[in-house]
Amino acid sequence: MDIVEESWKLQHRIEGKAKGIGKGKYGRVLKMARKPEMDEYVKVLQVTSIGLILIGALGFLIYWLWTRLPAHLAGFIG
Repeated sequence: MDIVEESWKLQHRIEGKAKGIGKGKYGRVLKMARKPEMDEYVKVLQVTSIGLILIGALGFLIYWLWTRLPAHLAGFIG
């Protein structure tokens, strides 16, 4: 079989799968989707950044307690 024929078969198979995207269970969501406006994008970016910073700070606090607290408690016990 020729490479051109194989390429056409692959192309038709990909196009056939792409046609069904808008008709399945996600089709309605894709039709309603829109590009966010700048203020909406900035708000999402701010909320995501705050969440990332809070989770990082909590992880650092847990790490700091995990490394410092045993030595501190050993001074009281021993």
